[in-house]
Amino acid sequence: MPVRSLDSSIIRWPDRDQVDAAVRRLAIELAAGQPDLLRVGYFGSYADGRWGVGSDVDVIIVVRDSDEPFPRRAAAFDGSSLPVPADVLVYTAEELERVSPRILDGTVWVFTR
Repeated sequence: MPVRSLDSSIIRWPDRDQVDAAVRRLAIELAAGQPDLLRVGYFGSYADGRWGVGSDVDVIIVVRDSDEPFPRRAAAFDGSSLPVPADVLVYTAEELERVSPRILDGTVWVFTR
């Protein structure tokens, strides 16, 4: 999360490199415990360089299959180790084929099984 300097009122927000590293660490941790996890990436402002103070990271997770409805899947993935708030979207491999190419083309994939 943001860090306030001890001698200043300036808030430093995590930059792209810090968020990228954190998403990569999270992907490795998730993959170790979930063999059905196929891919992890992020898109949006951190992927295309438009991030700023207050930006969240949009994480996309692809699993082989799921019995859970789409809105409830993200609850199984703990993103609390990330340095910024996260929107997590969990798709099955089949559903990923229907995701907008605009999103997928801009996704930074950090893990692929």
